[in-house]
Amino acid sequence: MKVYNPIFWGKKSLLAYLLLPLSLITFFINQSKKMLNKKKFKIKTICVGNIYLGGTGKTSLAIEIYKILSKNYNPVFIKKKYQHHIDEINQLKNSGNIIFNKNREDSLSLALKKKFDVAILDDGLQQKNLYFDFSIACFNSKNGLGNRFLIPSGPLRENLSEIKNYDTIFINGENNNNSLKKELRKIKNKIHIFEAKYKPINLKKLNLKKNYLMFSGIGNPHEFEKTLLKYKFKISKRIIFPDHYKLNKSEINEIKKMAKSKNLNIITTEKDFNRLDANQKKNIKCLKIKLDIKNIKKFKKILLEKL
Repeated sequence: MKVYNPIFWGKKSLLAYLLLPLSLITFFINQSKKMLNKKKFKIKTICVGNIYLGGTGKTSLAIEIYKILSKNYNPVFIKKKYQHHIDEINQLKNSGNIIFNKNREDSLSLALKKKFDVAILDDGLQQKNLYFDFSIACFNSKNGLGNRFLIPSGPLRENLSEIKNYDTIFINGENNNNSLKKELRKIKNKIHIFEAKYKPINLKKLNLKKNYLMFSGIGNPHEFEKTLLKYKFKISKRIIFPDHYKLNKSEINEIKKMAKSKNLNIITTEKDFNRLDANQKKNIKCLKIKLDIKNIKKFKKILLEKL
């Protein structure tokens, strides 16, 4: 499944306005979901989701929350099973216990049976029939709110007014987006807003003296490049694919051939690396990152109080 974020999602262009009638479908679907009764499970639930479609760092944040809770709880990741999200499933699987199913309710029921005491949902804010003990909406510091229109005329999965129903906001990325914080506080003044940046954890295994070909198929590839440049990687060639894109054998071979001809090392994201098979991974490096949360003590306090 190829998904590119259209350029017009970043500003209110003519094409965005022409697509507005189709956004009414998204609006009415969201309104109908609000009529559903919320089901509460006998397991504490934390939902890490987003309103802006793609590239907001929710999976990375879910992993950090898992690390925090593992000291005193028995947490489990809950991930809805989409075939094109196998990269995120693998990333979560490498970080802890996970249950993935086409139905989140079935996954939560199974989590109870397996005696887990906290469920961390990677995505799910738009599933209005589930009760969450703690809800977090993630945004990317560069993209912010985009053109503020609903899909397909804009990048928003639901109305910004839904912020009122969430407990905490995370703004992830390298940019200091004070205007985004101000706008979000206009919607819910007392909401907790945290910021986090991506920090590499395997730099010692990577050769910074080499020139690199970078490729990625994630929601926000520019954030990946910005992180590489911040840590002094020399990027000579960039190849961008759609979000969650699974490269085939010929595409991988073409990338390797191009890199060899220019004497470049190859680097990609951990998500992209997880989509490759063992043979494809040969001669390809991945940058492993974690979210470095600003004011993490305050976040831990708020998180644990919810449990």
